Amino acid sequence: MALEKFTYDNKLAKCFANATILWGVVAFIVGLTAAFELLYPSVNLGLQYLTFGRLRPLHTNAAIFAFVGNGIFTAVYYSTPRLLKTPMWSKALGKINFWGWQFIIVLAAITLPMGITTSKEYAELEWPIDILIALVWVAFGANLIGTMIKRRTKHIYVAIWFYIATFVTVAVLHIFNSFEVPVSFTKSYSFFHGAQDAMVQWWYGHNAVAFFLTTPMLGLMYYFIPKAANRPIYSYKLSIIHFWTLIFLYIWAGPHHLLYQALPNWAQALGTVMSIALIAPSWGGMINGLLTLRGAWDKVRQDPVLKLFVVGVTAYGMSTFEGPMLSLKTVNAISHFTDWTIAHVHIGTLGWNGMLIFGMLYWLFPKFYGVKLYSRSLANTHFWLATLGMLFFAIPLYFAGFTQALMWKQFTAEGYLKYPNFLETYVQIRPMHMLRALGGTLYLTGALFAVYNLIMTAKSGKFIRFQEAEAEREVGESAHKGWLNHRKIEGKPVAFTIWALIVILIGGLVEFIPMFIGPFNNHPDVTIKVAPYTPLELQGRDIYVREGCYNCHSQMIRPFRSEVERYGEYSKTGEFIYDHPFQWGSRRTGPDLAREGVKGGKLYKPDSWQYEHLVNPQKTNIQSIMPPYPWLAEQNIDIESTPAKIRVMQTLGVPYPEGYDQTANDDLQKQAHKIAEGLRSGGINVDDNKEIIALIAYLQRLGNMESEVAKK
Repeated sequence: MALEKFTYDNKLAKCFANATILWGVVAFIVGLTAAFELLYPSVNLGLQYLTFGRLRPLHTNAAIFAFVGNGIFTAVYYSTPRLLKTPMWSKALGKINFWGWQFIIVLAAITLPMGITTSKEYAELEWPIDILIALVWVAFGANLIGTMIKRRTKHIYVAIWFYIATFVTVAVLHIFNSFEVPVSFTKSYSFFHGAQDAMVQWWYGHNAVAFFLTTPMLGLMYYFIPKAANRPIYSYKLSIIHFWTLIFLYIWAGPHHLLYQALPNWAQALGTVMSIALIAPSWGGMINGLLTLRGAWDKVRQDPVLKLFVVGVTAYGMSTFEGPMLSLKTVNAISHFTDWTIAHVHIGTLGWNGMLIFGMLYWLFPKFYGVKLYSRSLANTHFWLATLGMLFFAIPLYFAGFTQALMWKQFTAEGYLKYPNFLETYVQIRPMHMLRALGGTLYLTGALFAVYNLIMTAKSGKFIRFQEAEAEREVGESAHKGWLNHRKIEGKPVAFTIWALIVILIGGLVEFIPMFIGPFNNHPDVTIKVAPYTPLELQGRDIYVREGCYNCHSQMIRPFRSEVERYGEYSKTGEFIYDHPFQWGSRRTGPDLAREGVKGGKLYKPDSWQYEHLVNPQKTNIQSIMPPYPWLAEQNIDIESTPAKIRVMQTLGVPYPEGYDQTANDDLQKQAHKIAEGLRSGGINVDDNKEIIALIAYLQRLGNMESEVAKK
């Protein structure tokens, strides 16, 4: 059969590689800034746009979608044409993918520091950007599938299986989790409420890790490790088992983020079981990657690319063992809400994602520019800085997590909490946070070495945009039927995509149908009388979301003696029936706020304390690491938005009286005047219409099921 000639175009892969480098440095700088803010709150320079609550989602989005996202597209657009022996199907779709993705990142970098956020972790971007993400993602998927259809090979290599699973699953996750009702161009409320919203969010959140930070990186691993080592992948059979088992099981595991919380026990148990089962396919992938290097360990010791790959795959193995362990209830009771989880996540991000991406870039740039890597010595230095940085980052946080959990749970011989003041815990873990900042500094320094090395590599050569290639167009059936005849489905890319979609939908449907057609769709705790938020409380809640308070405070008291003693009665599902979105949180840098406003009990604080604490936290406790929020006492409540917010809440089923949108601001002003008058009588000069009044109203509502609306 005659050879067909064609051309690979490296421009798109190079553009994504350059974007990976740029946004990687940005993500690391923002993360390091946030780490120092936990040590020294004044690092934000008193600017509302630089507080920890606003920088933290910027950091996570930059790390996941800007750094890793561009790294994924680099791998896809370089490896896919070479694996399928054909150029990408559409250059136009490729350009839309690149420029659209960069535009989304810029919008995130603008909106998140402005406090424009949904508060749903890893999905904080508001609805117009969500629509743009969906459109760009469809362009990417169409280009991928179109390229598979026009391929010259009979079968599809394992790396592309993972790219397909990434496309279909991220599309499903993003669309479903982004169901929201717009209030304005920059504000929306989640379609789901309370426990439903938490279930959907962590189905998305966990699987964003699974299908954005894992499956495409496995595709990268399956292509670049064999290329860098010049050896075939260890086991084709293992790759089949690894792929299908992984994508089937991963989608079920989201509820393990909500153990001991106001979620049905069956959902928690199901998430735990499937998380434990995930060890097998996850380690199957790790083993396949590492054993590809069998017999090549001398080369690994000398080659910084392979060293980065080995540490990256090992970090993947450690993370995917630790994750299932953290899903065990006995372990989760200790780890959840602590820095242990932060350490775990960063082993995956800095180790698995970061090391593989930098290894890929070191391998690609010499190919792009037709030269050797500028400095192998610098690359080795980067490797050690990154490895040490990851360890200095994570190990202290493990100890911080253990310390937090043990101090929170410790009682005296007389039966009282030994450390009733939450800040006592932080004093103990502050040295560990200092070491974490050191680790982040080392990792950033290594990344800057990489930037210099790659720039100098590019300068020493000339970019090779087009690469001529030739290949036979394979037709007919393969003589090799493959394990369990898997070769048949590999030869049918559309059918393969559909089967991958079906496999990932099974777990989601089994978990969600009972949540939406059963009692959790209505009022699960009939003994709890819950009133809608007053207009002032609703505005205060939106300010709470804007300032990112959910990044440091949970609103979920678990049924442990220590938490009930410290915070009050444990949380029930029905309490959150009117919460759009939920605010359960995933970390406690500060105390839980679920019962912050319980009156008549030991947790009640007067409005004056809340005011002083927000304007100057160190005035109420000198050891506080909470930044001041003086602008809350200067900025006016956006009362013009109140009617629209009430109408959207009514659409979502919140039982405000008919026509209440027209009179809601009257009630808002009455309640605001009452709070402000009380503050003024105590010597605090504040106007009725300031945002701090609304936030105080919301904080004092927490734990109080009945409100002013309920009494009407």
